[in-house]
Amino acid sequence: MTSKRMSGIQVLARCFGYLRPYRRITIAAYLALIAVNVVTLTIPQFIRWIVDHGIGRQDAGLVKTSVLGLLVLALIKGIISYFQGCWTETASQNVACDLRNAIHGQLARLSFSYHDRSETGQLLTRAIQDVERIRFITGRAFLRIADGVVLAIGTTLMLLLINPLLAILAMSTMPLLVWRAMSLGQRLRPMSLVIQKQLGKLTTRLEQNLRGVRIVKAFAQEDAEIARFARENRRWFSLSALTARLQAFNGPQIDLIANLGTVIVIGYGGYLVISRVLTLGELVAFATYLGQLTVPVRRLGNIVPAVALAVTAGERVFEILDAICEVKDLPGASPLPAVRGEVCFEQVSFGYTHGHRILQELSFCVEPGQIIALLGTTGSGKSTIINLIPRFYDPTVGRVLIDGHDIRQVTLASLRDQVGTVLQETTLFATTIRENILFGKPGAGEAEMIAAARAAQAHDFICEMPLGYETVVGERGVTLSGGQKQRVAIARTLLRDPRILILDDATASVDTATEQLIQIALESLMAGRTCFVIAQRLSTLRKADRIFILDRGQIVAQGKHDELILSCGLYADLYQQQAKVSAL
Repeated sequence: MTSKRMSGIQVLARCFGYLRPYRRITIAAYLALIAVNVVTLTIPQFIRWIVDHGIGRQDAGLVKTSVLGLLVLALIKGIISYFQGCWTETASQNVACDLRNAIHGQLARLSFSYHDRSETGQLLTRAIQDVERIRFITGRAFLRIADGVVLAIGTTLMLLLINPLLAILAMSTMPLLVWRAMSLGQRLRPMSLVIQKQLGKLTTRLEQNLRGVRIVKAFAQEDAEIARFARENRRWFSLSALTARLQAFNGPQIDLIANLGTVIVIGYGGYLVISRVLTLGELVAFATYLGQLTVPVRRLGNIVPAVALAVTAGERVFEILDAICEVKDLPGASPLPAVRGEVCFEQVSFGYTHGHRILQELSFCVEPGQIIALLGTTGSGKSTIINLIPRFYDPTVGRVLIDGHDIRQVTLASLRDQVGTVLQETTLFATTIRENILFGKPGAGEAEMIAAARAAQAHDFICEMPLGYETVVGERGVTLSGGQKQRVAIARTLLRDPRILILDDATASVDTATEQLIQIALESLMAGRTCFVIAQRLSTLRKADRIFILDRGQIVAQGKHDELILSCGLYADLYQQQAKVSAL
């Protein structure tokens, strides 16, 4: 959910708002711009004076001195332009840095539901390429526009001072130039939005292929994926080529219109010189000024497309920044004190999409230290229950309580500090094993880290590696086996010493021998802690204090293994299925 769509002016104003912290260096850059334009406007008058008083009177000494003066002016202009460019780029690069930090922070804070609806490739495109377009417009692009406006005003005044009638005739083509540039911008803005969306699709396709390269190869789908990527790439190329053709067609048109003004100056201006209304030096100065005047207008033709792209990029970036986080700290939320581990669901209903509920008025209460096994068919609500406890999602109806505290009334950080999670899909970062384990508690000491690794039965295999805890794992931990990744993830969670443990199929990827060792370790570590386990192993079902049998979002039976195997037909069927899987 986002705010209503902004106009192009509002988008640009918001983009430039990011320059506010760097206003001093930005103001310095624009003061330098004025200084450069003063020098630029001075040079044609200096040329006029050289032509009329040096060349016209054949004074070689004056010409030599004047040429040196021109060189000095050019040097001064170059030095000021250098600092102007440095200051502008520094400010705009800071804008890009701040925007990327803001996007990353927002994506980190947004709830799971937002990421469920988003494509990674689209988000990457917005964080990188769209931000770069905003950087360009807040830096060099707008500086060029401002430079063009100042230069156009100054040059127009100088032309009018030299000869008002000639100036009016020469500038008669300017409205046509401006119209041509603005017309191009209006056509390019909607096209740029389509291009950016297509680039996002292209990035998404590439990201998915890289992430799923093993699946692609395992199913021999290389050629098919290459063809799919080529289709998306061809569409992006076609859109980009159309934009390029529009810009290429616009350039010669602007040149043609600008050259009409030059023809007028040479024709009528030459007549005025012959008639002795103008001096030759004034005509040269006039032609020089007119050349300066066409530069900003031509530049406008190049900058307008960049402005259109920047507006589109800003819309896409602010769509992320304005997204409303559905799960966040409420006003007045207080830290959750140290808990004993009582977890209660009160009439909880939940659906990932409107109109389709996964949980239906679910109520239960778990005592501190109990091990709860969740069992049910796919879609019965097991994962939803464990997602609601650390508040990855909020219930549609009802409340989740921990030690009597409604978890929506406490801060997220204090809640998740006391809930440890090992998800079914183990995610490790492309860094060292040490950093992956310490991610659970960055300030932990060496002894704590090793103790957690030992408890998860990970210490021995880590020590067998050439670099031990300094071994760098591949992206998503791909260089480790499934069982090794799972044990590192368990160690990461155990290091936090949480009061509530959530294990989503936590031992499904390890062999039987390793599972037995982990189970022994977990028995001591679970003592005094509340534990929710999505059960995939028979041993978990037998040791659980209570087993919840879920069907269509409701608990249809609960109890210990010995009780349920005799009294619940659904449990007996599920248990037999588990037994068959374990026997394979």
